[in-house]
Amino acid sequence: MTATGFPTTRQAASGLQDPPNGPQDSARPLDGLRVVEFSHMVMGPATGVILADLGADVLKVEPPGGDNTRWLKGSGGGYFAMYNRNKRSLCADLKNPRAQALVHAILADADVLLENFRPGTMDKLGFGYEALSERNPRLVYCSLKGFLPGPYGERVALDEVTQMMGGLAYMTGLPGKPMRAGSSIVDITGGMFGAIAVLAALQERDRTGCGQRVTSALFETTAFLVGQHMAQQSVLGEEPQPMSVRSSAWGIYDLFDCADGQLFVAVVSDTQWRQFCADFGLDTLAADAALADNAGRVAGRERFMPALRELFASLDRRQAAAKLAHAGLPFAEINKPSDLFEDPHLARAGLVNVRLADGARQGARARLPKLPVEMDGRRFDLRRHLPHVGEHSREAARGTGRSEVEIEALIADGILFESQ
Repeated sequence: MTATGFPTTRQAASGLQDPPNGPQDSARPLDGLRVVEFSHMVMGPATGVILADLGADVLKVEPPGGDNTRWLKGSGGGYFAMYNRNKRSLCADLKNPRAQALVHAILADADVLLENFRPGTMDKLGFGYEALSERNPRLVYCSLKGFLPGPYGERVALDEVTQMMGGLAYMTGLPGKPMRAGSSIVDITGGMFGAIAVLAALQERDRTGCGQRVTSALFETTAFLVGQHMAQQSVLGEEPQPMSVRSSAWGIYDLFDCADGQLFVAVVSDTQWRQFCADFGLDTLAADAALADNAGRVAGRERFMPALRELFASLDRRQAAAKLAHAGLPFAEINKPSDLFEDPHLARAGLVNVRLADGARQGARARLPKLPVEMDGRRFDLRRHLPHVGEHSREAARGTGRSEVEIEALIADGILFESQ
């Protein structure tokens, strides 16, 4: 254990409750990186789980009773389970000076701090950037906010708020009926940008010796996501239509009804058109010079689409998929998230078996997506299951040099909490 509550890589691995999915002591890119996370919901925890999966020791600081995200229902029911594996949990009452002193001791030698609370919250607790950077000039302090500085800087934001503000809901919905994307896509992507900024700041610290504050924000993330449509308007001089309206860029970019379900099919080049016609026996369409290029197919959709719809209706999805795969065309079955549990591609190496920490299904296993990257043939497996509230409070406090008597007093006084 180091002097600030962070275990070494080997000690971190030994904290597993049962064997991980991969080699226990295999090196990871961020081994040795010490991260303290003050966050809840999705955006901050998403940044933390990226760093944790890549090997960082992420210590999650939770309030008395634990992160409220643990107990969410409905569409929020999976937030904690998805974004908090491979982390440790310290639970403390940060409004108490003794708890603040404990966390300051941990932060004294931390590399990264993550926080996604309302502006001013961390300052009120004594954990603002200016105060901490004086104590630890090498600290990279990452704030995950609704907005970067500007006229909206103090507004409260949510994923859905910025999807509406930033035009993403407009582009996702039907004309006149904006619709949020079916995932916390801005929170997640904003968290990814936070992780990118942290890694860039650490690289800069290697040159300068100094940490810095970095910020990622929901609104600006949304603007980046719809930037392609802003560029589209700039290039073409016309306002983009919602993408729920069939794309006008390609002659075939559609859903087709097969005998037993739907497929999405795209033909996005002239070479693909010729192969599509050859594999599906569409000799008449292949011979039609007016359809030889994409512009002609866009203009002539009314002439050939009825025949294609009739063709797909005569096939089941398996038959159609086999032909489309042989032709080398982009296609997709229309799946629900639950279908991915048994997806043969993900099942090969893309899911990690996490034990749930809270709620009625505590102790059950959830097969959840791994970090979607591969490095030198490696995928990043489970090192730690989801932490129970305060599971590592005693361990973290002990690492700051506090005696067992002092730790017991903190627990007895309701300042530090550990899992039961």
